[in-house]
Amino acid sequence: MAQAEVPDRPPGEVLVMGAGTIGCFVGGSLAAAGVPVTFVGRPRVLQGLAEHGLALTDLEGSTHRLSAASLRLSEQVPVGAMPALVLLCVKSGATAEAAAELAFALPAGTLVVSLQNGISNCAAASRVGPTLQVLPGMVPYNVAEIGPGAFHRGTAGRLAAQDDAALRPWLPVFERAGVPLDLYPDLLPVQWGKLLLNLNNPVNALSGLPLRDELLQRGYRRCFAALIDEALGVLGSAGIAPAQVAAVPAQRLSAVLRLPDWLFRIVAARMLRMDAKARSSMADDLALGRRTEIDALSGEIVRLAQDQDLEAPRNARMFALLEEWPAQPRRWTARQLQDALGL
Repeated sequence: MAQAEVPDRPPGEVLVMGAGTIGCFVGGSLAAAGVPVTFVGRPRVLQGLAEHGLALTDLEGSTHRLSAASLRLSEQVPVGAMPALVLLCVKSGATAEAAAELAFALPAGTLVVSLQNGISNCAAASRVGPTLQVLPGMVPYNVAEIGPGAFHRGTAGRLAAQDDAALRPWLPVFERAGVPLDLYPDLLPVQWGKLLLNLNNPVNALSGLPLRDELLQRGYRRCFAALIDEALGVLGSAGIAPAQVAAVPAQRLSAVLRLPDWLFRIVAARMLRMDAKARSSMADDLALGRRTEIDALSGEIVRLAQDQDLEAPRNARMFALLEEWPAQPRRWTARQLQDALGL
Protein backbone atom coordinates (compact mmCIF):
# COMPACT_ATOMS: atom_id res chain seq x y z
CA MET A 1 0.00 0.00 0.00
CA ALA A 2 1.31 3.38 -0.95
CA GLN A 3 1.62 6.20 1.55
CA ALA A 4 2.79 9.76 1.13
CA GLU A 5 4.20 12.61 3.22
CA VAL A 6 1.99 15.49 2.10
CA PRO A 7 0.24 18.49 3.66
CA ASP A 8 -3.16 17.83 5.23
CA ARG A 9 -4.97 20.71 3.52
CA PRO A 10 -7.44 19.73 0.75
CA PRO A 11 -5.82 19.78 -2.70
CA GLY A 12 -9.06 21.21 -4.05
CA GLU A 13 -12.81 20.72 -4.18
CA VAL A 14 -14.64 17.39 -4.28
CA LEU A 15 -17.70 16.49 -6.33
CA VAL A 16 -19.80 13.51 -5.26
CA MET A 17 -21.47 12.02 -8.32
CA GLY A 18 -24.25 9.94 -6.82
CA ALA A 19 -25.33 11.27 -3.43
CA GLY A 20 -26.63 7.99 -2.06
CA THR A 21 -25.55 6.14 1.06
CA ILE A 22 -21.85 5.89 0.22
CA GLY A 23 -21.66 9.26 -1.52
CA CYS A 24 -23.33 11.06 1.36
CA PHE A 25 -21.26 9.31 4.03
CA VAL A 26 -17.83 9.66 2.44
CA GLY A 27 -18.55 13.07 0.93
CA GLY A 28 -20.21 14.24 4.12
CA SER A 29 -17.24 13.12 6.20
CA LEU A 30 -14.93 15.12 3.96
CA ALA A 31 -17.22 18.16 4.17
CA ALA A 32 -17.30 17.90 7.97
CA ALA A 33 -13.50 18.02 7.89
CA GLY A 34 -13.55 21.28 5.95
CA VAL A 35 -13.31 20.04 2.36
CA PRO A 36 -15.55 21.92 -0.12
CA VAL A 37 -17.94 19.23 -1.41
CA THR A 38 -20.72 19.39 -4.00
CA PHE A 39 -23.33 16.63 -3.86
CA VAL A 40 -24.95 15.62 -7.16
CA GLY A 41 -27.87 13.26 -6.72
CA ARG A 42 -31.49 12.39 -7.27
CA PRO A 43 -34.33 14.58 -6.00
CA ARG A 44 -35.42 12.22 -3.19
CA VAL A 45 -32.08 12.29 -1.39
CA LEU A 46 -31.36 15.92 -2.17
CA GLN A 47 -34.74 16.94 -0.75
CA GLY A 48 -33.93 15.17 2.51
CA LEU A 49 -30.58 16.95 2.68
CA ALA A 50 -32.15 20.32 1.86
CA GLU A 51 -34.78 19.93 4.57
CA HIS A 52 -32.83 18.18 7.32
CA GLY A 53 -29.15 18.77 6.62
CA LEU A 54 -26.69 15.88 6.78
CA ALA A 55 -26.26 13.70 9.88
CA LEU A 56 -23.50 11.07 9.96
CA THR A 57 -23.09 8.42 12.63
CA ASP A 58 -20.97 5.29 12.84
CA LEU A 59 -20.30 2.06 14.66
CA GLU A 60 -17.78 3.69 16.99
CA GLY A 61 -20.25 6.33 18.16
CA SER A 62 -18.96 9.34 16.22
CA THR A 63 -21.47 11.95 15.07
CA HIS A 64 -21.20 14.76 12.53
CA ARG A 65 -23.94 17.18 11.59
CA LEU A 66 -23.92 19.62 8.69
CA SER A 67 -26.67 22.19 8.35
CA ALA A 68 -28.78 22.27 5.21
CA ALA A 69 -27.57 25.80 4.52
CA SER A 70 -23.94 24.64 4.45
CA LEU A 71 -24.52 21.92 1.83
CA ARG A 72 -23.92 22.40 -1.88
CA LEU A 73 -26.58 20.35 -3.66
CA SER A 74 -27.34 19.86 -7.35
CA GLU A 75 -29.27 17.45 -9.56
CA GLN A 76 -26.67 17.89 -12.31
CA VAL A 77 -22.95 18.59 -12.48
CA PRO A 78 -22.81 22.39 -12.05
CA VAL A 79 -21.77 24.39 -15.10
CA GLY A 80 -18.19 25.56 -14.71
CA ALA A 81 -17.35 23.05 -11.97
CA MET A 82 -13.65 22.24 -11.69
CA PRO A 83 -13.34 19.68 -8.87
CA ALA A 84 -9.91 18.33 -8.01
CA LEU A 85 -11.53 14.97 -7.20
CA VAL A 86 -14.78 13.28 -8.19
CA LEU A 87 -16.17 10.39 -6.14
CA LEU A 88 -18.27 8.26 -8.51
CA CYS A 89 -20.89 6.65 -6.28
CA VAL A 90 -23.85 5.97 -8.56
CA LYS A 91 -25.35 2.49 -8.84
CA SER A 92 -23.67 0.30 -11.44
CA GLY A 93 -26.55 0.59 -13.88
CA ALA A 94 -26.11 4.38 -13.98
CA THR A 95 -22.35 4.37 -14.58
CA ALA A 96 -22.42 5.12 -18.30
CA GLU A 97 -24.88 7.98 -17.95
CA ALA A 98 -22.95 9.51 -15.05
CA ALA A 99 -19.59 9.20 -16.79
CA ALA A 100 -20.97 10.83 -19.94
CA GLU A 101 -22.27 13.78 -17.90
CA LEU A 102 -18.94 14.16 -16.09
CA ALA A 103 -16.94 14.01 -19.33
CA PHE A 104 -19.18 16.63 -20.94
CA ALA A 105 -19.12 19.04 -17.99
CA LEU A 106 -15.62 18.72 -16.52
CA PRO A 107 -12.15 19.55 -17.82
CA ALA A 108 -10.10 16.82 -19.46
CA GLY A 109 -7.94 14.93 -16.99
CA THR A 110 -10.34 15.35 -14.04
CA LEU A 111 -9.52 12.72 -11.39
CA VAL A 112 -12.41 10.33 -10.73
CA VAL A 113 -12.42 7.49 -8.18
CA SER A 114 -15.11 4.86 -8.59
CA LEU A 115 -16.44 3.89 -5.15
CA GLN A 116 -18.84 1.36 -6.66
CA ASN A 117 -19.53 -2.33 -6.22
CA GLY A 118 -18.33 -4.90 -8.72
CA ILE A 119 -15.37 -5.09 -11.04
CA SER A 120 -16.30 -3.40 -14.32
CA ASN A 121 -17.50 0.09 -13.42
CA CYS A 122 -14.13 1.80 -13.77
CA ALA A 123 -13.63 0.40 -17.27
CA ALA A 124 -17.20 1.29 -18.22
CA ALA A 125 -16.75 4.88 -17.05
CA SER A 126 -13.44 5.18 -18.91
CA ARG A 127 -15.00 3.95 -22.15
CA VAL A 128 -17.79 6.52 -21.99
CA GLY A 129 -15.63 9.31 -20.56
CA PRO A 130 -12.16 8.83 -22.12
CA THR A 131 -11.14 12.38 -21.16
CA LEU A 132 -11.52 11.55 -17.46
CA GLN A 133 -8.80 9.99 -15.32
CA VAL A 134 -10.82 7.18 -13.73
CA LEU A 135 -9.35 5.02 -10.96
CA PRO A 136 -11.01 1.98 -9.35
CA GLY A 137 -11.85 2.14 -5.67
CA MET A 138 -13.39 -0.12 -3.03
CA VAL A 139 -15.65 0.61 -0.05
CA PRO A 140 -15.31 -2.09 2.65
CA TYR A 141 -18.09 -1.00 4.98
CA ASN A 142 -21.84 -0.89 5.06
CA VAL A 143 -23.69 2.41 5.17
CA ALA A 144 -27.45 2.64 5.69
CA GLU A 145 -29.83 5.52 5.21
CA ILE A 146 -31.66 5.65 8.54
CA GLY A 147 -33.76 8.72 7.85
CA PRO A 148 -33.96 11.77 5.58
CA GLY A 149 -30.44 13.18 5.46
CA ALA A 150 -29.20 10.65 8.04
CA PHE A 151 -26.59 8.01 7.21
CA HIS A 152 -25.01 5.42 9.48
CA ARG A 153 -21.88 3.34 8.96
CA GLY A 154 -22.59 0.02 10.62
CA THR A 155 -19.39 -1.91 9.95
CA ALA A 156 -15.67 -1.11 9.95
CA GLY A 157 -12.92 -0.88 7.34
CA ARG A 158 -10.72 1.40 5.23
CA LEU A 159 -11.38 2.70 1.74
CA ALA A 160 -9.07 1.44 -1.00
CA ALA A 161 -8.13 2.71 -4.45
CA GLN A 162 -5.65 2.18 -7.25
CA ASP A 163 -2.37 3.95 -6.52
CA ASP A 164 -1.75 7.09 -8.55
CA ALA A 165 0.39 10.15 -7.92
CA ALA A 166 -2.65 12.41 -8.34
CA LEU A 167 -4.44 10.66 -5.48
CA ARG A 168 -1.62 10.59 -2.93
CA PRO A 169 -2.08 14.21 -1.73
CA TRP A 170 -5.58 13.24 -0.64
CA LEU A 171 -4.45 10.54 1.80
CA PRO A 172 -4.07 12.75 4.92
CA VAL A 173 -7.30 14.55 4.03
CA PHE A 174 -9.28 11.31 4.04
CA GLU A 175 -7.48 10.19 7.21
CA ARG A 176 -8.39 13.41 9.03
CA ALA A 177 -11.99 13.09 7.85
CA GLY A 178 -12.34 9.64 9.46
CA VAL A 179 -12.63 7.81 6.13
CA PRO A 180 -9.01 6.59 5.72
CA LEU A 181 -7.89 5.57 2.25
CA ASP A 182 -5.25 3.00 1.31
CA LEU A 183 -3.66 2.85 -2.16
CA TYR A 184 -2.67 -0.38 -3.93
CA PRO A 185 -0.45 -0.94 -6.99
CA ASP A 186 -3.08 -3.38 -8.28
CA LEU A 187 -6.60 -3.04 -6.89
CA LEU A 188 -8.16 -5.87 -8.90
CA PRO A 189 -7.44 -8.64 -6.33
CA VAL A 190 -8.93 -6.38 -3.64
CA GLN A 191 -12.03 -5.80 -5.78
CA TRP A 192 -12.52 -9.52 -6.29
CA GLY A 193 -12.03 -10.13 -2.57
CA LYS A 194 -14.70 -7.54 -1.79
CA LEU A 195 -17.04 -8.98 -4.43
CA LEU A 196 -16.87 -12.37 -2.68
CA LEU A 197 -18.05 -10.71 0.55
CA ASN A 198 -20.74 -8.83 -1.36
CA LEU A 199 -22.26 -12.14 -2.44
CA ASN A 200 -24.03 -11.97 0.91
CA ASN A 201 -25.89 -8.85 -0.27
CA PRO A 202 -28.58 -10.74 -2.22
CA VAL A 203 -28.93 -13.25 0.62
CA ASN A 204 -29.43 -10.42 3.07
CA ALA A 205 -31.84 -8.57 0.78
CA LEU A 206 -34.07 -11.59 0.27
CA SER A 207 -34.01 -12.47 3.98
CA GLY A 208 -35.54 -9.13 4.92
CA LEU A 209 -33.37 -9.10 8.07
CA PRO A 210 -30.64 -6.79 9.38
CA LEU A 211 -27.19 -8.08 8.46
CA ARG A 212 -26.27 -9.34 11.90
CA ASP A 213 -29.57 -11.18 12.39
CA GLU A 214 -29.21 -12.81 8.97
CA LEU A 215 -25.62 -13.90 9.60
CA LEU A 216 -26.64 -15.48 12.91
CA GLN A 217 -28.82 -17.99 11.04
CA ARG A 218 -26.85 -20.96 9.71
CA GLY A 219 -29.25 -21.55 6.82
CA TYR A 220 -28.61 -18.13 5.33
CA ARG A 221 -24.87 -18.52 5.93
CA ARG A 222 -24.95 -21.81 3.99
CA CYS A 223 -26.40 -19.93 1.01
CA PHE A 224 -23.67 -17.29 1.28
CA ALA A 225 -21.00 -20.00 1.56
CA ALA A 226 -22.31 -21.83 -1.52
CA LEU A 227 -22.13 -18.66 -3.59
CA ILE A 228 -18.56 -18.05 -2.40
CA ASP A 229 -17.46 -21.62 -3.15
CA GLU A 230 -18.86 -21.45 -6.67
CA ALA A 231 -17.23 -18.07 -7.25
CA LEU A 232 -13.85 -19.30 -5.97
CA GLY A 233 -14.02 -22.21 -8.41
CA VAL A 234 -14.63 -19.82 -11.30
CA LEU A 235 -11.88 -17.44 -10.15
CA GLY A 236 -9.45 -20.33 -9.79
CA SER A 237 -10.16 -21.50 -13.32
CA ALA A 238 -9.50 -17.96 -14.55
CA GLY A 239 -6.22 -17.76 -12.64
CA ILE A 240 -7.50 -14.97 -10.36
CA ALA A 241 -6.37 -14.90 -6.73
CA PRO A 242 -8.66 -12.64 -4.65
CA ALA A 243 -7.07 -10.62 -1.87
CA GLN A 244 -8.05 -11.17 1.75
CA VAL A 245 -10.36 -8.34 2.77
CA ALA A 246 -12.07 -10.06 5.70
CA ALA A 247 -10.78 -11.42 8.99
CA VAL A 248 -10.07 -14.78 7.31
CA PRO A 249 -9.05 -15.65 3.73
CA ALA A 250 -11.92 -16.22 1.32
CA GLN A 251 -10.86 -19.85 0.95
CA ARG A 252 -11.57 -20.41 4.67
CA LEU A 253 -14.57 -18.15 4.98
CA SER A 254 -17.09 -20.61 3.60
CA ALA A 255 -16.04 -23.22 6.20
CA VAL A 256 -16.50 -20.64 8.97
CA LEU A 257 -19.93 -19.72 7.63
CA ARG A 258 -21.05 -23.35 7.81
CA LEU A 259 -20.23 -23.72 11.51
CA PRO A 260 -23.08 -24.31 14.00
CA ASP A 261 -24.58 -21.06 15.25
CA TRP A 262 -23.08 -21.30 18.74
CA LEU A 263 -19.57 -21.87 17.37
CA PHE A 264 -19.94 -19.26 14.62
CA ARG A 265 -20.70 -16.62 17.26
CA ILE A 266 -17.31 -17.35 18.85
CA VAL A 267 -15.15 -17.86 15.76
CA ALA A 268 -16.69 -15.00 13.78
CA ALA A 269 -16.90 -12.46 16.61
CA ARG A 270 -14.97 -9.92 14.54
CA MET A 271 -17.25 -10.39 11.53
CA LEU A 272 -20.28 -9.88 13.75
CA ARG A 273 -18.95 -6.57 15.07
CA MET A 274 -21.71 -4.49 13.57
CA ASP A 275 -24.79 -2.83 14.97
CA ALA A 276 -28.48 -3.46 14.55
CA LYS A 277 -28.80 -0.67 11.96
CA ALA A 278 -26.49 -2.36 9.46
CA ARG A 279 -28.09 -3.81 6.35
CA SER A 280 -27.03 -4.30 2.76
CA SER A 281 -27.60 -1.56 0.20
CA MET A 282 -29.35 -4.19 -1.89
CA ALA A 283 -31.95 -4.57 0.86
CA ASP A 284 -32.51 -0.81 0.66
CA ASP A 285 -32.91 -1.07 -3.10
CA LEU A 286 -35.61 -3.71 -2.75
CA ALA A 287 -37.41 -1.72 -0.07
CA LEU A 288 -37.46 1.35 -2.33
CA GLY A 289 -38.46 -0.59 -5.43
CA ARG A 290 -35.18 0.17 -7.21
CA ARG A 291 -33.27 -2.10 -9.55
CA THR A 292 -30.50 -3.86 -7.63
CA GLU A 293 -26.80 -4.26 -8.43
CA ILE A 294 -27.01 -8.04 -8.68
CA ASP A 295 -25.56 -7.82 -12.20
CA ALA A 296 -22.37 -6.29 -10.74
CA LEU A 297 -22.07 -9.12 -8.18
CA SER A 298 -23.41 -12.54 -9.11
CA GLY A 299 -23.60 -11.35 -12.72
CA GLU A 300 -19.82 -10.85 -12.75
CA ILE A 301 -19.31 -14.45 -11.62
CA VAL A 302 -21.72 -15.79 -14.25
CA ARG A 303 -20.01 -13.85 -17.05
CA LEU A 304 -16.53 -14.92 -15.94
CA ALA A 305 -17.72 -18.53 -15.92
CA GLN A 306 -19.18 -18.17 -19.41
CA ASP A 307 -15.88 -16.74 -20.67
CA GLN A 308 -14.28 -20.05 -19.68
CA ASP A 309 -17.08 -22.26 -21.01
CA LEU A 310 -18.14 -22.98 -17.44
CA GLU A 311 -21.37 -22.50 -15.52
CA ALA A 312 -22.15 -20.84 -12.20
CA PRO A 313 -25.69 -22.11 -11.58
CA ARG A 314 -26.12 -20.89 -8.02
CA ASN A 315 -25.00 -17.35 -8.79
CA ALA A 316 -27.18 -17.48 -11.91
CA ARG A 317 -30.13 -18.57 -9.77
CA MET A 318 -29.51 -15.77 -7.26
CA PHE A 319 -29.35 -13.31 -10.15
CA ALA A 320 -32.74 -14.57 -11.34
CA LEU A 321 -34.31 -14.34 -7.88
CA LEU A 322 -33.34 -10.68 -7.52
CA GLU A 323 -34.53 -9.86 -11.04
CA GLU A 324 -37.88 -11.56 -10.36
CA TRP A 325 -38.40 -9.98 -6.94
CA PRO A 326 -40.25 -6.79 -8.02
CA ALA A 327 -42.97 -8.87 -9.68
CA GLN A 328 -43.25 -11.24 -6.70
CA PRO A 329 -41.95 -9.46 -3.57
CA ARG A 330 -41.54 -11.79 -0.62
CA ARG A 331 -39.30 -12.51 2.32
CA TRP A 332 -37.36 -15.75 1.83
CA THR A 333 -36.78 -17.99 4.83
CA ALA A 334 -33.40 -19.67 5.12
CA ARG A 335 -34.92 -23.01 4.16
CA GLN A 336 -36.68 -21.60 1.12
CA LEU A 337 -33.51 -19.96 -0.11
CA GLN A 338 -31.45 -23.10 0.42
CA ASP A 339 -33.98 -25.08 -1.60
CA ALA A 340 -33.89 -22.48 -4.38
CA LEU A 341 -30.10 -22.83 -4.56
CA GLY A 342 -30.22 -26.62 -4.44
CA LEU A 343 -28.63 -26.98 -1.01
